[in-house]
Amino acid sequence: MKQKTSFLKSGHLPTLLSSFLYFDISFMIWVMLGATSTFIVQDFNLTPAQKGLMVGIPVLGGALLRIPMGLLADRFGGKRMGIIGMIITMIPLLWGWLYGNSLNEVHAFGFLLGVAGASFAVALPLASRWYPPEHQGLAMGIAGAGNSGTVLATLFAPRIAEVIGWHGVFGLALIPLLIAFIVFAIFAKDCPTASKPQTVSQYLSIVKHKETWLFSFFYSLTFGGFVGMTSYLGLFFVDQYGVSKVTAGDFVTLVVFAGSFVRPIGGWLADRIGGMKMLIRLFLLATIVLVLVGTLPSVYVALTLLFVALMIFGLSNGALFQVVPVRFPKEVGIMTGFVGAAGGLGGFFLPNILGTLKGLTNSYSYGFWWIAATYLVALLVLIALKRSWAKESVNKGIPADARLSKSV
Repeated sequence: MKQKTSFLKSGHLPTLLSSFLYFDISFMIWVMLGATSTFIVQDFNLTPAQKGLMVGIPVLGGALLRIPMGLLADRFGGKRMGIIGMIITMIPLLWGWLYGNSLNEVHAFGFLLGVAGASFAVALPLASRWYPPEHQGLAMGIAGAGNSGTVLATLFAPRIAEVIGWHGVFGLALIPLLIAFIVFAIFAKDCPTASKPQTVSQYLSIVKHKETWLFSFFYSLTFGGFVGMTSYLGLFFVDQYGVSKVTAGDFVTLVVFAGSFVRPIGGWLADRIGGMKMLIRLFLLATIVLVLVGTLPSVYVALTLLFVALMIFGLSNGALFQVVPVRFPKEVGIMTGFVGAAGGLGGFFLPNILGTLKGLTNSYSYGFWWIAATYLVALLVLIALKRSWAKESVNKGIPADARLSKSV
């Protein structure tokens, strides 16, 4: 109870909750194309590879926009950039609602939906800067739990699309976006004690750190796995098991629910037992589970395995962003944007891998096994990095109890 009180008093709760709502609704909009994909493909008669590309494009847009959004949020304030981001997000929603009558148009407004995905680089730093290091994991986890917006998209979008068509889904999404806009504009605040903006060259200097690229690789698997699966699993359940579009949406909602709401738990656990220790164990489990999914068992066994897989992804997301602010406390904004961009790229490649290998082999097995093999490589890299940090601490003469043991 003492620890809970300390957390509540250590930061700014209205900003934390406003950041969560902003990210939650933005994330819902970001994956809207994937949530309605089973209806859209009927209009354009797409191949498996084309399906993967279509649902991956919004994720690619989010990946490319996260770095500039992170830079701008650091320089001009997270609140200002959050407001601008939500205004811009209204454009693709209007486009998808009123137009979107060709595949090229779907690709175009789908890419613009990436602005909503870039909210990650604004919401998380805005919230986390209010909290001290010992509560970073929980604060980042709560704000990051906004990826639960995927639940709203996968649960309601197919049902609404059945009644008013997939175009209408994009029009209705303007309502919760407007609500989030008003709440965020009123209650969110930039931390007055945040460090002053650095120069662009200082921002870009993070690319010199090997951890920048390694964290990006890890996040391309954890967050990329989460958002990529969210976008593609509806198509997978319909194609592989022949379930209805609404049932497929319900299945995706269930597994996405698992990945969304455990993220704060991942951050909280990482604060206590160490982000790197957690990641090593979680990546091992992910490898095993994805291999089993690749055997394409019965629909309910596959559903159970994917539920576990996305839970692992969610816990890993929380654990990874416990490590980032501890390792790079002064560059947390741009690191969040850079690493988050890699997560988006992973989410773009995953549905394309599944769709392309499905088209080439007429089976989803090889796609899931490919992803499992990549997790195995990441596991080995994690172990090597952990040992490298431990050796670095010893060489610097840091006492055992003073090292970053929780992160290492």
